Amino acid sequence: MPFLFFPFDPLYLYLVLPALVFSLWAQFRVKRSFDVYSKKLTTKGTTGAEAAQEILRRAGVTDVKIERVNGSLTDHYDPRTNVIRLSDTVHDASTVAAVGVAAHEAGHAIQYSAKYVPIKIRTAILPVTSFGSRLAIPLVLIGFVFDMMGLINIGIILFGAVVVFQLVTLPVEFNASRRAMKALGDTGLLTADELPGSRKVLSAAALTYVGALAVSLAQFLRFVMLARRRR
Repeated sequence: MPFLFFPFDPLYLYLVLPALVFSLWAQFRVKRSFDVYSKKLTTKGTTGAEAAQEILRRAGVTDVKIERVNGSLTDHYDPRTNVIRLSDTVHDASTVAAVGVAAHEAGHAIQYSAKYVPIKIRTAILPVTSFGSRLAIPLVLIGFVFDMMGLINIGIILFGAVVVFQLVTLPVEFNASRRAMKALGDTGLLTADELPGSRKVLSAAALTYVGALAVSLAQFLRFVMLARRRR
């Protein structure tokens, strides 16, 4: 998310910068955890794709496809096409990290199948959020440059929608990880010694969402305070 660099104000230093540092640390941590546990092969030799398929099968979800996508940590579930896309380092990899990530994405698919309320809320506000994420900062910037409080207020409201979306995303991500860890234990896809490794990878990944929310919330508060000063 781009930042507004007005003439220096302490709000950026006290609000946004600490949140940004935390977010960068969270991204570093998830990459490091994934790298560490990508070197640990699973006892049963189950690949990420196989783990996701087995978890879906046991949950009674039979209409979700699993595809391979290029990149690393590009894994995601697409509810529009009902497809789980697993990255090169997950799809065919028989590692503790790969199985954990694949199980997490299967957890998202199960959430949609079970009509999990937070994910329904997130889906409902997604169009507003997509619109707001593109226009919020330009509107705030133009409003400050030309002293147009109306534009500033609209931009702040749209940016607030982004913050709400990220706030709703937290329980969705945490719940998907809980579902993943429970499924991995119940199915025996990972041994008792391997489960903590997957948990560390998913916990680190969850922190990146906390970091993103922290940055957006700090920026939102900064905009509000700057607008009050302008008034």
